[in-house]
Amino acid sequence: MTSKQPSLNNTVIQSMINAIDKPTIFITPDYVIQAVNQTYKETYQTEVVVGQSKCHEISHRNPKPCDKYGEDCPLQQCVSSKRAVSVVHIHATGEGKSYCDILMKPIIDADGNTLGFLEILDKINYASSESEKGKMIGSSDVFRSMLNKINRAAQSKIAVLLQGETGSGKELVAQAIHDASPRCEKPFVVIECTGLSESLFESELFGYEKGAFTGATNSKKGLIEVANSGTVFFDEIGDVPLNMQVKLLRLLETQSFRAVGGLKQKRSDFRLVCATHKNLLDLVEKGEFRQDLYYRIAGFPIMLPSLKERSKDIPELVSHFLKHSEHHNKNFSDNALAKLCGYGFPGNIRELISIIEQSALLANEDTIHTSDLPDVVRQSDNIELHNGNIQSLDEIEQAYLTKLCNEFTGTPDELASILNVSTRTLYRKLQRFDLKL
Repeated sequence: MTSKQPSLNNTVIQSMINAIDKPTIFITPDYVIQAVNQTYKETYQTEVVVGQSKCHEISHRNPKPCDKYGEDCPLQQCVSSKRAVSVVHIHATGEGKSYCDILMKPIIDADGNTLGFLEILDKINYASSESEKGKMIGSSDVFRSMLNKINRAAQSKIAVLLQGETGSGKELVAQAIHDASPRCEKPFVVIECTGLSESLFESELFGYEKGAFTGATNSKKGLIEVANSGTVFFDEIGDVPLNMQVKLLRLLETQSFRAVGGLKQKRSDFRLVCATHKNLLDLVEKGEFRQDLYYRIAGFPIMLPSLKERSKDIPELVSHFLKHSEHHNKNFSDNALAKLCGYGFPGNIRELISIIEQSALLANEDTIHTSDLPDVVRQSDNIELHNGNIQSLDEIEQAYLTKLCNEFTGTPDELASILNVSTRTLYRKLQRFDLKL
């Protein structure tokens, strides 16, 4: 006896996806597209044949599903969890390879049967897996995870706190949040908190009236007023002195202020994004940062990965920065690139850019060799390049995962979270090396 398959009302499904302004398809568990809106059709060059085309054939131009090529398949995750899921993929769109934030939702009827899945795409314009000027570059798992968080934060009004090491690209991420938000056409105002004295804090942020102090020959708008309807980015918020934090808290809570020397209360509607390389909770414990201010700015914390965690992205970043520099005709040898990939980069992307510039200047040929790298990189012992001692990346990964399997006492989900990969990716890697937790 065969089980009855849940029936589809194609008219209802088509009407539903036509009402969505983002590229959207409805697919059955066998990946076949059963309904598609016009926006989706315009996104891809490959023609969609309803009832025949499969989603991976259109978005990736691959004959098999995403998980067969090392990517997390949102449909498979939906089937497993029976809940909506989201992943970031690189799609083959009409404009080339583009990042897309994919939201996959199961459609369930009144009897609890899964009719199919609704796939809604949100194109990410501020990042790329290939060299594009003005965009964040990368393809590693931790990079994609960060993009997912950036995209979700951008579409909300929530206050965002960017945390990460110096040089990890916090201002670029803040700009991306603004550019992907409904406020993208309005001002993006950066406020450098380091070295901001109390008098400068008030005059810079709130502005001043003519005659408010010696030298104030004209009235001047403050940065907060300039940012009205846009985004304010407080860079290194952890450096704001304790005595000034109460004024900042009042501004953030009321979005109102008075110019120095003024009597009129002014208002400014702005989106808040802050960044710091410091551990603010440690500062709260020490009494150096107000707890109420912390919870006001940390509505949605995003941890930016260090470049050391993004070693897979280094070749792409090197190519990108060389391409957009005066040394665009040069390239790194395989050995030099391997040495860079094994370096720890305590200064992160900012240090990488400096190392590329130094190496290109020292190189006498178009090819940049290991001998052209700065001493700090050449003398690092992260990786051995002497004949007979080179380990492949697979060998290094296998040794590390073996050590974790022998010593880690938590759950697979906890380990995957620490490693900044999905649980599915972790299991796939363990299976590859015949390891078990």
